[in-house]
Amino acid sequence: MSAINELSSLRRRRPRSTEERRLRRKEESRDNKAGYLFLLPWLIGLLAVTLGPMLASLYLAFTDYSLLQAPRWTGLDNITRMLHDERLHTSLINTFVYVFVSVPLQLLLALALAMALDKGLRGMALYRSVFYLPSLLGGSVAIAVLWRQMFGSDGLFNQILGVFGIHSDTGWISDPKFALGSIIVLHVWTFGAPMLIFLAGLRQIPEMYYEAAKVDGAGPVRRFMKITLPLLSPIIFFNLVLQIIGSFQSFTQAFVVSNGSGGPSDSTLFFTLYLYQRGFGQFEMGYASAMAWLLLLIVAAFTAINFLLSKYWVFYDD
Repeated sequence: MSAINELSSLRRRRPRSTEERRLRRKEESRDNKAGYLFLLPWLIGLLAVTLGPMLASLYLAFTDYSLLQAPRWTGLDNITRMLHDERLHTSLINTFVYVFVSVPLQLLLALALAMALDKGLRGMALYRSVFYLPSLLGGSVAIAVLWRQMFGSDGLFNQILGVFGIHSDTGWISDPKFALGSIIVLHVWTFGAPMLIFLAGLRQIPEMYYEAAKVDGAGPVRRFMKITLPLLSPIIFFNLVLQIIGSFQSFTQAFVVSNGSGGPSDSTLFFTLYLYQRGFGQFEMGYASAMAWLLLLIVAAFTAINFLLSKYWVFYDD
């Protein structure tokens, strides 16, 4: 090994001719051009689809822009309007309730089912496919329409209650007290993606830890609290961040279930739905852009808080 290292050092110290250096620079330049060529579609997409519109919306956030006239600079007027906009405050409250209730419930259900599937049941592939299906369909317009029918006054949910002797003609979607809860149930139902991620994480925990805990007399609850949760905490953190970001951007369910109104009585008026109403319903694109940047700041703040708090409960191998 030492001889090989000495030979390599001698080769590095050996002076190269001008022709060799020129050829090497030419090869490196050709390789760089090929790399930039492969990156070009991504760079075009970054500038044209992501970065460009973001900078444009940042400018429009400080303007009065109706899509029909040129933007007019108004400074901080849109921010002042947001401070006094009661419907915006309502949409924020609805969104926060939706996120803080649905995300924990969804992750708990996903983890419970992942642990059940981790026991090596027969037909595992079928179960994984069936449980993942709601995640594929839950954000679609068709499922939102079906959900509206199921929770109507004569829908399937009331019929199921009637089987158990509970006769109800409540329109769960049309009642302000239950409308938001029905959309939360729809979000919890789409547990498939985090469940598969949890299942993959559970498969990575060495079985010898559980065997050693059993020898020491640890029961199932203690093994779950002392082994499963700590070793699964990076996966829990990953799912938590993704689901919070996705939940703040939820739009389709509230739009379809409420016919785009956010009703009844603004009980399902999510922040994204109100942003849509302002931007594409009332053509207040400047105000909608300011709302979009507010949403970005909220999501960024919660993501940063999660990362700051993760050092107290997320455990890695090192």
